[in-house]
Amino acid sequence: MIKEYIGIVTGEAILGANIFKDLFAMFRDIVGGRSAAYEKELANGRQIALKELEENAIKMGANSVVSIDLDYETIGSKGSMLMVSVSGTAVVI
Repeated sequence: MIKEYIGIVTGEAILGANIFKDLFAMFRDIVGGRSAAYEKELANGRQIALKELEENAIKMGANSVVSIDLDYETIGSKGSMLMVSVSGTAVVI
């Protein structure tokens, strides 16, 4: 049961794409339409963003976050960077 709504909380991670890893993934790592190198980068970005979300919620006095939204985008010239952003509502339960 939620006792108090504190407010919106966010976390972000921006990761630079490695050109050599990208080329390697294109030629070697794609199996069945999946790329383990890209999946690993997505997972890493997600972990960083969620950890930042958690730390920010604690700083606000919350002990939980509800209604989490997780987004991925490429940014920079020619999509050279990956941005992972997460937001939710910090609460006390």
